[in-house]
Amino acid sequence: MPQQLTASQEMPTGALFETRPGDIAQIPSVLQIATDRAFRAACHLCALLLLGLVGFIVVQIAVSAMPAVERYGFGFLVGRVWDPNTERYGILAEIWGTLYTSLLALVIGTAFGVAAAIFLSEGFLGQATFRVLRRLGLHLRPVTGALPDQFERLLRNLIELLAAIPSVVYGLWGLFVVIPLIRPACNWLHLKLEWIPLFGTDLSGPRLLPAVLVLSIMILPTITAISRDALVSVPPKLRMAAYGLGATRWETVLAVVLPTASRGIFGGVVLAFGRALGETMALAMLVGNSNQIRLSLFSPANTLAALLANNFPEAGAKQVGVLMYAALVLLGITLVVNVVGALIVERASLAPVE
Repeated sequence: MPQQLTASQEMPTGALFETRPGDIAQIPSVLQIATDRAFRAACHLCALLLLGLVGFIVVQIAVSAMPAVERYGFGFLVGRVWDPNTERYGILAEIWGTLYTSLLALVIGTAFGVAAAIFLSEGFLGQATFRVLRRLGLHLRPVTGALPDQFERLLRNLIELLAAIPSVVYGLWGLFVVIPLIRPACNWLHLKLEWIPLFGTDLSGPRLLPAVLVLSIMILPTITAISRDALVSVPPKLRMAAYGLGATRWETVLAVVLPTASRGIFGGVVLAFGRALGETMALAMLVGNSNQIRLSLFSPANTLAALLANNFPEAGAKQVGVLMYAALVLLGITLVVNVVGALIVERASLAPVE
């Protein structure tokens, strides 16, 4: 039987509500108020400086491009010839190449990036490692018992490490590894399926497909990292509710977890698309640098970023304005993509949940 407290042993009524002076919030001191206002002002100043820097860059590019805009006008956007000798300039082929390579790379990178994010967020590697250790009888030992978590962390770090590799290294890897590796299969597809526009030419060197493959690997870390964070942030109660209704693990992932994290995943895809649009050195080395508009994956192409990188070192005074016009177009494309992506994410977040 629990012992009952006597009257003398009863806890005083006011003891439950006794507080020490430090437990109650005090009025901010003059120093704290001044520090808070200074920090707030510094944050506002940094934000304004950032906006001012972006505006300054845009204005400088626009001012430098204005002579070319006045001279070539809208025809610059629909022309296909780039000939400094005759002063004929057009960037329609470069706009096509920029969008075509970026969209293809985005499709490949999104597929593999979201798959890798699911693999990491669900802990498949750690579970497979644990099963192997359990069969070997090593899963309860201090050293080997930590291997599942260590392998998960290692794989995540390796994927994120891809973002730290310089683009010129990706370009060299594409030239000496990717192109020789895929050339036999691409030429076989050209011989057997030449009537399909995607395989209308052969692969003899730097072409569109190697550039797309390398570009998809370059944007993979962005999609994987943001998608994994979105998947991990899904409330566990949703997963448990799906299990309680009889859903399997993959049914839960595909029907509950992925739709819930779709806004975060889409945000990562938009960021990766912006990165793909502005990639320069790797594409300049791999895309072929040819003003062509073709659907064939094995044909050479060109992008706006590669055009700027290849022509700026030897540009004269007149050609600088034309290149700035092209840079302004690239800036506009990137801005439109980011604004449209932000609007889609915001509209999806305001949509009613069914």
